[in-house]
Formats: sequence, C-alpha cells, structure tokens
Amino acid sequence: MTAVADRSLGPELARTQTIGVDTDVLVLGLTSSENGPAIVPEDLFGDVLPADLRAELLDQLGAVGAKGKAEELTRVPAPAALENVTSVLAVGLGAADKIDAEQIRRSAGVAARALSGTELVVTTLSGLDLGAAAEGFYLGAYAFTPFKSDKSAPKPDERPVARVELLVPEADFGAEALFRAQLTAEAVATARDFVNTPPSHLYPAEFASRAQELAEGAGLEVEVLDEKALEAGGYGGVLGVGKGSSRPPRLVRITYSGGPKKVALVGKGITFDTGGISIKPAQNMENMTSDMAGAAAVVATTLLAARLSLPITVTATVPMAENMPSATAQRPGDVLTQYGGTTVEVLNTDAEGRLILADAMVRAGEDEPDYLIDVATLTGAQMVALGTRTPGVMGTDDFRDRVARISREVGENGWSMPLPAELRADLNSKIADLANVAPHRWGGMLSAGLFLKEFVPEGVQWAHLDIAGPAYNTGGPFGYIGKGGTGVPVRTLIAVIEDIAGE
Repeated sequence: MTAVADRSLGPELARTQTIGVDTDVLVLGLTSSENGPAIVPEDLFGDVLPADLRAELLDQLGAVGAKGKAEELTRVPAPAALENVTSVLAVGLGAADKIDAEQIRRSAGVAARALSGTELVVTTLSGLDLGAAAEGFYLGAYAFTPFKSDKSAPKPDERPVARVELLVPEADFGAEALFRAQLTAEAVATARDFVNTPPSHLYPAEFASRAQELAEGAGLEVEVLDEKALEAGGYGGVLGVGKGSSRPPRLVRITYSGGPKKVALVGKGITFDTGGISIKPAQNMENMTSDMAGAAAVVATTLLAARLSLPITVTATVPMAENMPSATAQRPGDVLTQYGGTTVEVLNTDAEGRLILADAMVRAGEDEPDYLIDVATLTGAQMVALGTRTPGVMGTDDFRDRVARISREVGENGWSMPLPAELRADLNSKIADLANVAPHRWGGMLSAGLFLKEFVPEGVQWAHLDIAGPAYNTGGPFGYIGKGGTGVPVRTLIAVIEDIAGE
C-alpha cells in the first residue's frame, strides 16, 4: 500500500493563454451585487472572453438563476463562440468587495469537487489569484482511494478532474505562484494521506518508516528511535503511552538545513487513541485514526520547506505511539519520568498526547531553536471553545499572535487563546512534579497548553496549535475540504516558516 509515497495523484496543473481544443469545462468566477451577477476578472482576458461573449454568458447564467453567491454553482452549455468548450461552470465568489484569496481557494475547490470525471478544465479564476485558484482546484479534487477494491473503485465519471489549465494574460505570468501553490497543495495532500490511512496500516513503526522514506528521498537527515533507543534515552512519556500496545512506539527526527535560523516543529503522532485504561466511548472512536494529524502536518511541512529551498533550518521531532488498553498499559495514578527528568502523575490516560509531546519538546529544545511550534489534536475542549474549523493558538504572546494572524491570512483560521496563570496550580501533584490533567473540566484546552509550557526551553519563542477539530472533517464537504483529513495546519506552518526566514 503506497498511498503516502505516491502523492503525485492530484490534477495536473498548467498555465495557458488560450482555451485549447477539447476543453470539457470553462470555469468562470461570478460575483453578486444589487445590479446582478458579474463575471470576474472583467478585462484581463479580453481576447478569450470579449465583451459581447461575456454579455451572452451572463444572459444564459441569469436565465437559470445564477446570483454569484459564494460557492454557488451554475452550469450551462457553452455558447457557439466558445467552439472548443463543451460547457461553462460559473462558481460564485460573493460580493466583489469581499473577495480574498481564501474565497477564491474555496470556490475553486467547490468547482473541482463538482467536476469529477472531467478530463480538461480551463479557468479564469487564475486572473484573480493564481496561487489560490491552483491550491483550491488541487485540494478540492483530492480523493483517497487506495483501499478501494475493484468492486468499489471510482468509476470514470467519479474520478477527480485530470487537468486544470489556469488562464494567464502573459506567458511568464504566475510561474512562481503556480510552483509554490502546487508544492504546497501536494504537501497538504501528503498530510491528508497520512491521516486518512487507517491504523491497521499506519501504526508507529510503519508511520516512522514512511516518514523516513519520504525524508531520505528528499535528501534530508533522518533519525529514528525504536523502543530500545527510547528506553535508553529516557523518553518516559512516549514509552508510558505506548506500552499498552503490541505495536511499540517510535520517535522520528527529520532535519532540513537551509540557513542559520532554526525552527523546531513537534507533532503529536498517536496513530490510534482508544484513551487507554481511561477508555473512550465506542461512539465515534473510529475518528481517532486522526490523532496523528499534528505529526502528519509537521512531517509534510518539513519536506515542503526543503522542496521550496527556504533559507532556514527546520527540524521535525515526531513522537509516535498507539494508546491502547491492556495488561501492560499505564494506569491512572502511575508516575512517569519524562525526557529531561520531570515527573508526571498520570491521572487520566486519555490525556496522553501531552505526555509524548513533552518528551519531544525537551528533545527539540536541545537543538537550541529560535522558535518552537507544536501541533496536536490535543483536546476536545478545543472544539467546545472554538468549533471544528478554528485552531486554538497558545504560547509566547507575540509569537502566538503572529502565528494566529498568519493562519487567518492563509485561510486556516487560527485564533489566539490565553494561558491564564491561575490555571497552572490545577496541574500540581502531591506525589510528582506535575499532574497530566486538572481536577475539573474548565478551560481544558488552556490547561493542556499550560502543561506543555512547562517543557518549553527558556527564551524560545513558542506556539502551540490545538487542531482537534480542524484536522479532521467528520461532516459534509465544504470548499476544498472533503470528509476526513484536512491537512490543517500545513499551510499555516509553511507560511510562518517563510515569514521567519524573511526576517
């Protein structure tokens, strides 16, 4: 099963100045206003869509009720003047003064999802933002099918769109934007592939092996610690969580060396989370296949930093374990000694992510990074506070706000959250240095952040992203996101790293 390693299966993306022969669908952007819908951009592609043809298309679209509302889809036969095109799909962008890159990305994704079975699509959305349009089409067309047998494999009319040509006004327009967009979308798809791979096939040793294969293929430095090396190194958190499973834990380190500044990425890699002895309810437990989404994101981001040749050093430290109940599992009341010596009383074995992250964060700190970002599907409290599409961002105040701002700019909606000092006392233990949970359920996302803060090296700028809801879509598809792994927050992480590299 090679789903992750073969992530080159998205639509082929290319720039074009013409609408080629055998174009199945021309995708246009449509805005809404009190005066009716309008095709945008208005004058960038006059040779391809002259004013009279635009007027004819607007009449056709208006006749079947097109309004230009955000993500509305309206499909009509191509006018005779578009002799190379079979049909035209207008995708709504909403009000013209509200259009931003994320709306273009989402509308392109909606179009891509609607065009399954299509061979060739040409779009003018590239005239608004080529990079956003390319990302939206690529991610909207994403499909995860390696476990489909011939009995249920997608039929030809169900397969993702094969090729998307993005109209450009000049031959050299948008080349760099397309290059970056495609690499970014491929990285997001890689993270999605990891998350969507079931735990029967992606357990710690296999996850480590696949991450190693991808990293070594990119020429990066890789270190993999097996259970014996973890024992010798004193990684008590990773070992404590993993010892209930017949599949032993791992810790993977991947380093891209591109410049003097150092960013440490740490990602939670629980390949399946039953809760351990503090077992979860059976309902919806299958969604815990996504509990390694943080690890997937930091692996994919580190690979992307290398592919983009960013002038910065990025190291991913990725603890991987399976949290299972068994005769050998850790118990509520056990005390673990984390990497670095801090002792933790385990009051709830379902608060396991912070235990493996703590080991990894201390290890990452030994590299003396300038910045440390950890990413985890950490708490159900994140969804209670912020819902399923808004990551909570905690950490060093200035860096926290910087990460949250960049996350919103790229459309991943991060939101700054506090780490109230008065909650810290709730993590005190009578028998150890720390307890892994507070004795109440109030502010659970924040107390988890305060626990992790104990393991951040002094003087390092730190951000913690809780992506419990945003990492995995259990509802219906929206924008460029289908059911399952979303790839959040790969685009946030790479944008933050680029921002740091540009300091």
